[in-house]
Amino acid sequence: MSKTVDLILTNATVLTMDKALNQYNPGAVAVSNDSIIDVGLASDIKEKYTSKTVFDCKGRVLMPGFINTHTHIPMTLLRGLADDLRLEVWLLGYIMPVEREFVTKEFVELGTKIGCAELIRSGVTTFVDMYYFENEVAKITADIGLRAICSQTVLKFPTPDAKSYEDSLELTRELIKKYKNHPLIIPAVAPHAAYTCPPEVLKACTDLAVKNDIPLHIHISETAEEVENMRKQEGMPVVPYVKKQDVFMAKTIAAHCVHIDEGEMRTLEHANVGVAHNPSSNLKLASGIAPIIRMLEIGLNVGIGTDGAASNNDLDFFEEIRLATFIAKGSSGDPTAIPAAKTLEMATRMGAEAVHIGELTGSIEKGKRADLITIELSTTHNSPPFRHDPNGVYSQIVYASKSTDVMDVMVNGKWLMKEKIITKIDEADLIKQSRVYSLEIDKFIQKREKSVISKLIAIGGTTEEESFEVQSKVAIKNPIPIIEIIESDQIELVRKRHYHEYDTYFSFSDEEEGRLRYREDHFIEPDGTVSHVRSRLTLIGKSRDQQSAHKDVLLSRSRYIAPATQSLRFYKEYFKPQGEIEIEKDRMRYLVNYKGEEFFINIDEMIKPKLGYFLEIKARTWSQVDAEVKSNLIVSLIEFLGVSAEEKITKDYLEIIEQ
Repeated sequence: MSKTVDLILTNATVLTMDKALNQYNPGAVAVSNDSIIDVGLASDIKEKYTSKTVFDCKGRVLMPGFINTHTHIPMTLLRGLADDLRLEVWLLGYIMPVEREFVTKEFVELGTKIGCAELIRSGVTTFVDMYYFENEVAKITADIGLRAICSQTVLKFPTPDAKSYEDSLELTRELIKKYKNHPLIIPAVAPHAAYTCPPEVLKACTDLAVKNDIPLHIHISETAEEVENMRKQEGMPVVPYVKKQDVFMAKTIAAHCVHIDEGEMRTLEHANVGVAHNPSSNLKLASGIAPIIRMLEIGLNVGIGTDGAASNNDLDFFEEIRLATFIAKGSSGDPTAIPAAKTLEMATRMGAEAVHIGELTGSIEKGKRADLITIELSTTHNSPPFRHDPNGVYSQIVYASKSTDVMDVMVNGKWLMKEKIITKIDEADLIKQSRVYSLEIDKFIQKREKSVISKLIAIGGTTEEESFEVQSKVAIKNPIPIIEIIESDQIELVRKRHYHEYDTYFSFSDEEEGRLRYREDHFIEPDGTVSHVRSRLTLIGKSRDQQSAHKDVLLSRSRYIAPATQSLRFYKEYFKPQGEIEIEKDRMRYLVNYKGEEFFINIDEMIKPKLGYFLEIKARTWSQVDAEVKSNLIVSLIEFLGVSAEEKITKDYLEIIEQ
């Protein structure tokens, strides 16, 4: 006697994507409620089951939906914002400043809707997200009917949805409370990366994940620079550092893993860490090619991800599948590497295992959720079919099919798209709404790009150090007599330091923008060793020498200071200066008290360009009245130090360099 089920999908080439890679042609799948009841030949299913609803697959491929293992779904609204840039310039110079300005709950809701529509059309039934306002991502995704692991981002610095990492963790707790045991949404925590999350943040995220038995989603070893910086700072690469913080005690999903060696791969495999391979994003940002061939040989579960639409720039999963196998073949010189069937395993069952939901979805097997798609192979770009090799159908999908060939999408036993029609999403309206954001973001970027100070503030940490600075520069022949006076009892010496300084001055077409200086200070100890290095950015406003009775004293310059946390190359690419001047000097710096006022006295040996020795005296002041007093004292101090009248006092240090 046959058993009644809710739905029978029949007349299909069924690719189960189970471990045995069973195929049934013509095949059928029986579904009740949200789950798969059975799969097999159409004749067997017809004999065993009956249903009031029978869906004719019209000879198409019926297979499990794809698992997109790493995304930032709301970033569809930042698609094309900034391209052809290095990762750090793209992320820190453009993406994060725009996010701070525009990312709200409403932004995330709209971006998620657009992303979900794109994923559905690409045959994705489950995605793993990492972003801000993840409660909103979860709500929209559940309303539309997709399955998702929604990971709340946690960073050491303020984010669009949290002032501190503690606030981000609280948002994660709310996500867990609302969606734990939800039929479609799995809550997760996402410490962004080891370089953006100090040990206490990584520990707090891990504790939360372990306590609540939820996934932990993190970027690992995306770029060579990230790995090299970790080696310099911690004496080890990223994987052992993260392991040292006990992160792998959680159900970890590691995005990228481009720059890891075999030992690190074995560490990940031993800890059951799943890897999300993002070929398009890694290629576009020139991050490198992940060694997935060796990962698979070792036994790691490797899934495929699109990353965000801001770095891809699309969520076309067929493109990712094809690239995953092509770059593995091309980079290894082995055309047999990652065959089509293995690639589809990564896109389905193995992808589900990589994100720790293999018992739930990823293959067509009894008891798993009915997350299914149909693909039309009878197209001109996919004809003719060959069936002498059972792997031929996998090749058709990986090497010739396109996302436009996806006809039907079901998640949890419910149709999200039938015959390419998505019922719950008004795509035309989403496009219209997205253009409102693009117009506002365009205005923001265009305004910011015109101002150096705006670009400096955008990357964070900038402070206006002082309104006025009084200084004078003197070319001297012999610094020794001056140093002897400074270090004698004739003047009160507060402290002294020895630096070796490397300066790069950026100039811009508009002189009103001033000059931007990138300085790297090497602190020299008495024994000649370098104790540490400090890097800073200083925006020096256009000089104003009026109001001073002494033409050789520079009266004021507006100064904005920011920590230089990135490389010099980053700032060159970000600020795009019209001209550059490089300076290298050895500096003895003294802080002295002269007639009740504090002054810095610098004795500089100019090495590049080779210009000899200079005496620089400078003081801070907050008013032009005080500036006049201090300018008089500077002239007096120059005379006190015994500077020869033959030695010329110059108005502006940069004038010397340019000469």
